[in-house]
Amino acid sequence: MAEVGGMLAYAMLKVVTQQIGSIIGGQLKLQWDFSDDLRKMKMTLDSMEAVLQDAERRSIQDAAVRLWLKRLTDAMYGISDILGEFETTAEPPGWKIAARMPYLAVGSKILIANKMKKMRQEVENIKDQHQQFSFKTDSKSNVQPVPDERETDSYMEDQTLVVGRTEEKRKILSCLSEGIAQDITILPIYGIGGIGKTALAKLVFNDTYFKDHSKVWIYVSQMLNVNKIGNSIISQLSKEESNLTERQMIRNHLGQLLTDPNQLLTDPNYNKKIMIVLDDVWEENDSQLNELKTMLPVIKGGKVVVIVTTRDEHIARKICTVQPYKLLPLSDETCWAIIKRKSDFEARDDKEHLEQVGRDIAMKCGGVALAAQALGYILKPLTFGEWESVRNSDIWNASTSEQESLAHHNVLACLLLSYRSMPPSLKLCFAYCAFFPKGYKLDKNDLIYQWIAHGFIAPSSIFSTRQLGGKYAKQLLGMSFLQHSKSSSPIGLHRDNVTLFNVHDLVHDLARSIMADGVLDTSKMGCTWRNSCRYALLIDSSRPLKLYVASPEKIRALRFLGYDRIGLRSAAFLSAKYLRVLDLSECYIPKLPNSIGELKQLRYLNAQRIQDDVIPMCITELLKLNYLNLGGSLITALPESIGEMKCLMHIDLSSCLKIQKLPESFVNLKELVHLDLNNCLSLDIVPELFMGLEELAYLVLSKCHCVKGKVED
Repeated sequence: MAEVGGMLAYAMLKVVTQQIGSIIGGQLKLQWDFSDDLRKMKMTLDSMEAVLQDAERRSIQDAAVRLWLKRLTDAMYGISDILGEFETTAEPPGWKIAARMPYLAVGSKILIANKMKKMRQEVENIKDQHQQFSFKTDSKSNVQPVPDERETDSYMEDQTLVVGRTEEKRKILSCLSEGIAQDITILPIYGIGGIGKTALAKLVFNDTYFKDHSKVWIYVSQMLNVNKIGNSIISQLSKEESNLTERQMIRNHLGQLLTDPNQLLTDPNYNKKIMIVLDDVWEENDSQLNELKTMLPVIKGGKVVVIVTTRDEHIARKICTVQPYKLLPLSDETCWAIIKRKSDFEARDDKEHLEQVGRDIAMKCGGVALAAQALGYILKPLTFGEWESVRNSDIWNASTSEQESLAHHNVLACLLLSYRSMPPSLKLCFAYCAFFPKGYKLDKNDLIYQWIAHGFIAPSSIFSTRQLGGKYAKQLLGMSFLQHSKSSSPIGLHRDNVTLFNVHDLVHDLARSIMADGVLDTSKMGCTWRNSCRYALLIDSSRPLKLYVASPEKIRALRFLGYDRIGLRSAAFLSAKYLRVLDLSECYIPKLPNSIGELKQLRYLNAQRIQDDVIPMCITELLKLNYLNLGGSLITALPESIGEMKCLMHIDLSSCLKIQKLPESFVNLKELVHLDLNNCLSLDIVPELFMGLEELAYLVLSKCHCVKGKVED
């Protein structure tokens, strides 16, 4: 699709101006003309804000404008990092160090002030450059208000996605019933991305025809892992977690599971019928596809039905046992029906005048329900003239690559129009979804805390940042940029009260294109290096960060995807001095390095399953940390001074089996909202520790011992 890498500039500029305003209006002591620098910086940014709407519109087709916006975005990230560093140096919690070594505090402030002077000059240069583009000043923002979240029931989105697919469902069920004589039937559904293959597979999967089948649903995605698929089949059939590492062991266990159901299969309705969906298969290699086919279970005297969804007809024909089903685009009429439903068209007074404009827009959806949904949602609050602006937008005329079909281009263009309608904060929150791998299931609570960690949520005098984060998530659900997902964990193993989201592949593509080169994902083939990026997904937690990026200090969020046997090393994160989010949940952590205390900007730390019994005392120096997850760790205690971490809002100690008590300073965590102590079998609770935690809204104490008493003096 068209290049859209410059579309974060306006949103990041808004974040920085709010950050500057907060510091100027706050109680922090400003020295060495730092206050003057900040005021001049804010005046410059305010003057640039007026032209950024036009700049982002023009960036779709103008490479020079895109480069200019990228330079501005990079500058905004840099300023934000410096401001965060200044806040850490200037805030009162640092008084202990300053009292002992005042020359260090003074030196730090001078250094930060010098950095800011350089950045102000950089911004002035960028401002001078924009004169050559003759940008137009917007008299009003083109950002449309996002409809109230209560107008959208997110669970209805699945129904909307499958509008017009009743006949296709009937044909697939008919085809599957005709192949009943085979031990295993593999029916692929193929078609372009976003056309509704997964939605159609769900319709079939949940049909009453398969009510007496044991069911398995597996998201495959671009990285085909046959062992993972085998383990998932075992887990979902047996309702018990399977993490076998050898392929032969997996085959043996699966064979035993199917031939001796009374021993291993806990489903009392088991009757040698299994329904499996392999969603989103990309693998083209014949040998890998053959390995996948041989991993699928075959039951003597039974029946196994497998539906495969893929974009590629060649893959469909390689893996099928019956004729693959090609899913054709929806008709323009059906797309128009979806738009009407999502935009509440029938309730409008001007619907007679709007209908032709709406039908013209529906023709641009490429027959894809996802595009129609996204457009319908943003059209709802718009006037007649604004509907015409959508129909006539320059996005439809942007150039396409040779590899990109016109239909695919139009779908992404629809999504891009929806993105452009978002308020600045929501744009940042959505774009951040590019930080996660395709197919990843996002925990709503964790996602919101990561948004908070990056400062993406605009401050409000009415709602807390967590409440606003929940509203943002609902807005993205309404726009179909997020979708509800179910836990893939076997029954009884996943945690209650957890809301999961996923991101459609096409929507993820849009997020990655908006982030441009801002995300490094080493799980993708050929993607091992970036000169400059802000977010990194790495597969090795033992290698130095500088081996992946030229400027590791610029990394703001870091996540490790691989569970390597060497384990976490401090070199993997230490050089990222402005790191705000560190996710170690998929790492092997023999011991949490002491250097963790040097990440002064860290707001979010997910370090589950630490194998050591001690957590570094220096973790209490992370004064900005608001999210801490140590679930499943072998630690025996928390640092006594944890109460100094005044910003903590979320603590997860679930399944920390060896921890025995909470420090008395726990009473000082006045901002704590979420505390999970589930399955802390050795923990004795002193109820008085929680009495003063007025913000505490979520407390889990299951499988803990409670003792009555008071905190000792």
